[in-house]
Formats: sequence, structure tokens, C-alpha cells
Amino acid sequence: MRDAGGRDREAQAAAVVTMVLWASAFVVIRGAGRYFGPGPLALGRMLAGSAVLAGIVAVRREGLPPRAAWPGIAGFGVLRFGVYMVALNWGEQMVDAGTASMIIGVGPVLVAVLAGLLLGEGFPRQLVAGIAVCCAGTALVGFAASGGGRAPWSGVLLCLLAAAGSAGSQICQKPALRHASVLQVTAFGCLAGTALLLRFAGQLARQMAAAPPGEVLGVLYLGVIPTALGFTTWTYALARSTAGQMAAATYTIPAIVILLSWLLLDQVPAPLAWLGGAVCLAGTMITQLRRQARFPAGSHAREVRDGREADQGLFPVLLPKRTIVDPPNSQSNR
Repeated sequence: MRDAGGRDREAQAAAVVTMVLWASAFVVIRGAGRYFGPGPLALGRMLAGSAVLAGIVAVRREGLPPRAAWPGIAGFGVLRFGVYMVALNWGEQMVDAGTASMIIGVGPVLVAVLAGLLLGEGFPRQLVAGIAVCCAGTALVGFAASGGGRAPWSGVLLCLLAAAGSAGSQICQKPALRHASVLQVTAFGCLAGTALLLRFAGQLARQMAAAPPGEVLGVLYLGVIPTALGFTTWTYALARSTAGQMAAATYTIPAIVILLSWLLLDQVPAPLAWLGGAVCLAGTMITQLRRQARFPAGSHAREVRDGREADQGLFPVLLPKRTIVDPPNSQSNR
């Protein structure tokens, strides 16, 4: 039986693998976008990812999710695997991979905004301050990506739409996870996104036939590695670490993307974009102070639903209204 230290090391390793895989997707999308349109590229990725995830579901005999989970799964799949991927693919045709990753980094702030509007979480001062800082950072990144205002902001706006799609998908994912497993939500959400993208099947077939073999492999890579494997390692790490640790880990993605873009694509964001990315990161971290204020270090937040306890999920801002906080050094044997 492994000790806690061994499990922690495994979780850390899985988190590192996830961040590298997700960062690599930005670079591969930038390269594949020369031969594939945004919709066909998203469909090719989702077909490969759906096949792998469906196979895992079959091997594990997970079966169909309960009926109550389907609305959340459908919303999650459409927004995450439909809106997010098409908007990101389109946006990366206009901005470099590093800049796109910095804009996508405002996603946690958008989650907090949606939670405040839809889930009654409100807008405390830390959240409002973080939103203001992120807006300033995004403006700097956009100004740099537009060449000082000489080029359209279309790429920046599309990346912001992608971030919004990702944030909305997380709002939908939360209630679905109350009724179905993480694998079921991910796999069937992937299938829902694939169904939405089937309208691009004819374009995908034509572009596959015309694209170099290396770019076709890139599309398959996006589906199998960052999508299917990346979500699996993320789930593994999340189940063995805290929500705060995993949220903090995602802040490393832009740095990895910039490094990979420099090594593989010879692309580096403009200095002003670096400054804007740092400002966005600072704004996102300010919004995370909300959790630290509500749940002091050493406490353990858990939610109570129908007499049952459940560990806090990925986004602490989505905690239900009824919570229990164990004091520091609590000896609870849950």
C-alpha cells in the first residue's frame, strides 16, 4: 500500500504531464491551422478523442450516465468541445500560440463572474479588483497582438470567446458531476461536442486529403494526447490533490506554450504581450484570494447534500451555499 507521500508525488507528476500536454495543443493548433479550417480541425480532434474515450468507457464498463446528468453533459460538451475549440482554432490563425494561451488564462476569472451571476456567489471586492486587473492585462495583450492597433483585434476577441466557452462549460460540468462519474461526463461531453461539429465532416475529408501527412498526424495528436490523455491525467491529479493546487498549476501553461513556440515555431510574443500576460496572471491570482479568505489555511471545506458529504470540486467559487469548514488540525476521520 502506497503512503501519502507516494500518492502526492504521483499527483504532482500527473499534473506536470497534464500542463505539458495542454500547452502542446496550442503549438500544434498553430501549425495545423495552415492546412485545416477552425471547424474541420476541431472535428478531427474530437473524432480521435471521442474514439479513445469511448474505448476507455467500454473497457471500464461505465455505461450511460443517469438521465439527470445529461443537460449538464450536453452544455459542457457543446461549450468546451464545440465553442471553445473552434474559437481557439480560429483565433490562433491570427495571433501566436503564446499570446493565445495568455488570453485563455483569464478563464478562471470568467468562471467567477458566471458563478456570481448564475449561482448567487456575488461579487466581493477581491473578485471585482481581479476582474479590473485582468481587463487591463487583456487590453495590453490585445494591443500588442494587433501591432499597436494597426491590425484587427479579431484574434484576441476569438480567444476571449474561447475562454468564455471554457468557463461556461465548467459551470455546466459542476451539476453533471453530481450524477455521473468524471469519465462519463468527459467522454459523453466529448461525444456531444463531436455531434455538434459533424457539419464540418465534408470539409475535414477534403482538407485531410490535401494536407501533408505530418499535419494529419498533428490532428490525431490533438485528439489522443491533449484531449483524451490530458483529461485523464488531469482527473487523476485532481482526485489526489487539492483544488487550489490544481488551479495554481494551470498558471504555468502560458510559460510552457511560449517555450514550446520558441523552440518549435520560432515565435515569441511581443514585449508588451509579456507585460499584459503578467498583469492577467496577477488579476487571476487576486480573484483566488477569495477562497483563502473564506477557507483559512489548514481548514477543509466540504459540501453537504442530502445528508452526504462531498469534497470541494475543481473551482472553489462554485461551492454550494451550505458548507462546513473543519478547523485547522481537525482530526476528522471522514
